[in-house]
Amino acid sequence: MDFLQLAKEHRYSVRKFKAQPVEKEKLDLILEAGRIAPTACNYQPQRILVIEDEAALGRLKQCTSCHFDAPLALMICYDKTTCWKNRTNGTIGGDVDASIVTTQMMLEVAELGLATTWVGAFNHQKARELFGIPDYLVPVALLPIGYAADDVEPHSWHWKRFDMDHTVFYNTFDGITEGEAH
Repeated sequence: MDFLQLAKEHRYSVRKFKAQPVEKEKLDLILEAGRIAPTACNYQPQRILVIEDEAALGRLKQCTSCHFDAPLALMICYDKTTCWKNRTNGTIGGDVDASIVTTQMMLEVAELGLATTWVGAFNHQKARELFGIPDYLVPVALLPIGYAADDVEPHSWHWKRFDMDHTVFYNTFDGITEGEAH
C-alpha cells in the first residue's frame, strides 16, 4: 500500500474493538516497527510494556477510561537515564523518541489491518504502581490495539485538514500572527 494512502485512509483513531485477540505474529511486527524506529543518537531509550493478559488489562482500566476494551495495549515509556540530552538547552529527547516509536508502531498497526488510538490521558502514577514502573522510566503513551468493531468509521474531523499554505512556510515566519491556525 502507498504510504500516503495508508496515512490518509487507514490510520485513524479507533475507540471500539472486537474481542478477537491480536495474533502473536502481528504483535511481533508491531514491536519490530518500534524497535527499528529512529531515536536521537540511536540511544534507543524506548521501553515498551505489553499488556495482554486479563489481569493486566484489568489493571490498565484502573489507570484510564481510554482503554476501549481493546484485547491488547502497549505502554510506551522512555528511560531518562539513557536518552539523548541537549547540551545547548538542557532538555532531553525521551518524549520525542517515544513519540517517534509510538507513531511508527501505529502505522504498522494500520498496515496489518488492525486499529489503535494514541492515548495520553492516563494516570501515570497509578500506572507506575500497578505495573511496577521504576522511577527512571517515563510513561508517554498507551496504544490500545485490536481489530476495529464492524461499525467503526473515522471521525469526521479525520478528513478535515488545513490547506498546505496554512501550515507550511518557506524561509521565514514573517507575517504569521498568533492563533492564525484557528
